[in-house]
Amino acid sequence: MVSDHSMPPLRTALLAQLLGALIAIGLVALLYPALFGQPIVVAVLQGSCAAFTSYKLEAPPWWHPIHLGFMPLVVEASKLDLSPGWYLGAFALLLAVYWRVAQSRVPLYLSNEKTAAAVAALLPNRNCRVIDLGCGNGTFLRKMARLRPDCSFCGIEYAPLPWLWARLLCIGVGNCHVTYGNLWHQSLADFDLVYTFLSPVPMPELWSKACAEMRPGGLLVSNTFAVPGHEPMQVVDVVDRRATRLYCYLPADRG
Repeated sequence: MVSDHSMPPLRTALLAQLLGALIAIGLVALLYPALFGQPIVVAVLQGSCAAFTSYKLEAPPWWHPIHLGFMPLVVEASKLDLSPGWYLGAFALLLAVYWRVAQSRVPLYLSNEKTAAAVAALLPNRNCRVIDLGCGNGTFLRKMARLRPDCSFCGIEYAPLPWLWARLLCIGVGNCHVTYGNLWHQSLADFDLVYTFLSPVPMPELWSKACAEMRPGGLLVSNTFAVPGHEPMQVVDVVDRRATRLYCYLPADRG
């Protein structure tokens, strides 16, 4: 199956679900029609077919388990006889957490304390300014701010619920500030270190932005995702359970 990299992610997801349903219905109709009396079995088959279709369409990896579990969860939820308000509330909650993920293709990733310590070790021995692009719930920022009280830390987040969480979490931490907004509208000119934990998709655009805006000597640190086509100045291996790697660049120096 040929992937279409220009296809919007929601359209790809819908296509995977529809093709998964057609394949599952066709297989059951041809091989064992009696399975139509067992909706959960058909749903599991549809989810498997949708996940495989998503893989063949080269959708981002986090979509595959979503496709796998979506229809079985729908079938099981239909047995609960819940008020529609519960489903609306669940949708609103997910929307508040994963705001614009389909467009940005950047899921919610959270950086752990060991990563914060590793990034803090990269800071110069002087007062400096740090920004976390897509700061999530702010735990990384708060940890950094406490490790380096002499420095100033800023986070920007576009998803409403994580932004609110980060704002509340950083109350009382004087050298830490969280703003609500789009990271692409945030200037990087005033920061000594720019930290990101995004996804492979926006890395080329982020590199262009960093090269255009960051000042000489400014350090770009990307958690897990390297900038394609550019060798990092340094790679830091964090000793944690997920074997985090920090890719460090000097964009203004083309390092």
